Parts: sequence; structure tokens; C-alpha cells
Amino acid sequence: MSFLPFTRPTIDEETIAGVADVLRSGWITSGPQVKAFEAALSEYFGGRPVRAFNSGTATLEVALALCGIGAGDEVITTPLSWVATANVILRAGARPVFVDVDPVTRNIDLHRIEAAITPRTRAVMPVDLAGLPVDRDRLYAIARPRGLRVIEDAAQSMGASWGGRRIGSMGDLVSISFHANKNMTTGEGGCLVLNDTDEAALAEKHRLQGVVRDADGGMDVDVLGGKFNLTDIAARIGIDQLKRIDAFNARRRELARRYFERFAEMNGQPEWECGLPPADFGNGNWHMFQINVPFDRLRIGRGDFIRAMQEREIGVGVHYPAIHLFTAYRRLGFKAGDFPHAERIGRETVTLPLFPAMQSADVDRVCAAVCDIIAKNRK
Repeated sequence: MSFLPFTRPTIDEETIAGVADVLRSGWITSGPQVKAFEAALSEYFGGRPVRAFNSGTATLEVALALCGIGAGDEVITTPLSWVATANVILRAGARPVFVDVDPVTRNIDLHRIEAAITPRTRAVMPVDLAGLPVDRDRLYAIARPRGLRVIEDAAQSMGASWGGRRIGSMGDLVSISFHANKNMTTGEGGCLVLNDTDEAALAEKHRLQGVVRDADGGMDVDVLGGKFNLTDIAARIGIDQLKRIDAFNARRRELARRYFERFAEMNGQPEWECGLPPADFGNGNWHMFQINVPFDRLRIGRGDFIRAMQEREIGVGVHYPAIHLFTAYRRLGFKAGDFPHAERIGRETVTLPLFPAMQSADVDRVCAAVCDIIAKNRK
């Protein structure tokens, strides 16, 4: 029986051949492929300006810079995300203000945001956990009347939608990741969807050392930018991936439905055995299928559970421990008990395999393993 990883990118031979062509061309850093990729992304997002970067973290850093966020400012965000979401706020000199998550959606609880707003609040940075979009209507109804910028950490929600519109085709600044484990990939990379051409030009400055070149060969720097540019090699992968993103997501939805069907068939009441994600097939892109295992009712912890799955040749992930409990954030005064929903979900979460090349039998195998391990380890 072959090992089943929790994710694996789908790269076809056409893409491999295309990358080989780029390597043969001699132009492998940012060039024509990046421009073509950005144009295709802009079309996908309804004509909005898009700039590609070397990571989804870079897009968040630049988004904060575009908003002028720095020392003394506050940015409201969720404690349940990849740590980059909060790290970029600190690196900008601002302070993350965490708001607990909704226990059902596992996204930031929008009903708690207003109480967290202070005179120092400059922006809100929600996260679409596992590709399930935050309620955009409610989000902007809070932010816009108060003059707050919204930086959508849509790293996980490429191809998802809200109200029939694609994430990225609306809203303020939208950051998307193309990391290897995302629904479409460039190996490493990301993009930032912007509001207008002026903002896009400023993003370009921040992307590459603030350099602006003149037609006569001269250059100037008036912004302290970074080194965040995407290579043509990565962009060539992205061009083909973008063509297939809707098909990738359709397959993910099929596999997610099978997960629900199989868990419903096993042990009578699987919701007691493990908490399942919201069964949203209209908005989400099913970037991940996450269950919450009630380890307090088992004789084993998460490490033992992961090892037991690996013994059955199945890989799982942990996405994510609560950010505010990391040492760097405890130093800021955050502590256990501050955000109980995020802490519980962070303790219990296990990410099961989900990627387009999986077969239905793979889902059946995963569900059987989960239920078997739980059944054998009840207190």
C-alpha cells in the first residue's frame, strides 16, 4: 500500500515542458512569463490589477505597507491561522489584535470585531481558513463606515466565492498564496489583488527595492522596498495551474462530499467522534478537510494519533495551533484562556488528505483509519 500524503500538487507534462522552455530561453527571473501570469490573474479576478510575488507572506507585508501601517497601529486578525498572518503585522511595527473565532466556521468571529476596535485600529485582516470565506458582506459593513482598510488573507481561498462572486474580484486588498500545498501552485509564490493602477505601481516598488527605471537607463528609489519578485520559472507553472483551478476545486468538492458521506456511515454518530468542518459547497474551495478530534475523551494525544495514521501509510497535518500561545506572542502578554475557541480547535485539529489526484477509495481508507483509531482508544 503506497503512502498517502495529506496533499500533493498536480503538475502535468505540459507544465513541465513549459518550464523547460523557460529554462532554455535564458530568461528565468521576472520577465515575460510573470507579465503573462499577472494578466491572466487580472482577467480571472474581473480586470482588477494584480501583482505576483515570491510568497503569500510577501503579499501581506506589501499590503500593510500600502496601507501605511506602522509603529503604534493596530490590526485586527484571527489567532487561528498560519503564523505569518500575525508575524507580518509585528514586522511592520504594528500590533496584532486577536479576535476569537466562530466555533462553527473556525473563521474570525465578525460579531466580536467591533468590540476590539480602538482609536489605533487601522485595518482588519481576516483569514479564510481551509478555503471557507469569511462573510464579506458583514466584514465590509464593519470596516468601511469606520474607514478601516481590509487586507483579506485569502491565502487558502483561491477559486472560492462569496455571494456568487470570486474572492479577489471584489473588496479591498486581497492576498493569495501559491505555495506548494495550495489549490494551485507556483512552487512558492503569491499574488496581491489591488484597487487601481496607482496602488499597483506602488506595489511594484515595494516588490523590488523601490526601484523605478527611466527610459534613458537611469533609476531612482523613493520607497524602501524588499526583494519579493516572482521568477519566470514559477510564473510558467502558475499560468497552467490557473487554467485548471476550477477543475481542481471541483474535484476537491467531490472528495469532500465523500468524506461527509463516509463519516456519516461509520459508527452511527461521527459528529460525536470528531468535529467536522461546515458542509459549505457553495462558497468554499475545500483547500483542506479538517476534523477536530476530541483527544480529551481518548487515551492518546495528537502525536500518537498522527503516528497511528502514519503506521497505516496515511499522512495528516496540523493547521493550526493558536498563534497567541507561541513564545513570541506570550512575550507580548497573550496567554492561555484569551481565545478559548481558537485554543480548543488548535488543540484538536487534524488535517486529512485532500488533493485532486486522490481517488474515492483513498477517502474511504482515511475515514476507516480515523474511526478505527478512535474506537480503539476511547477512555
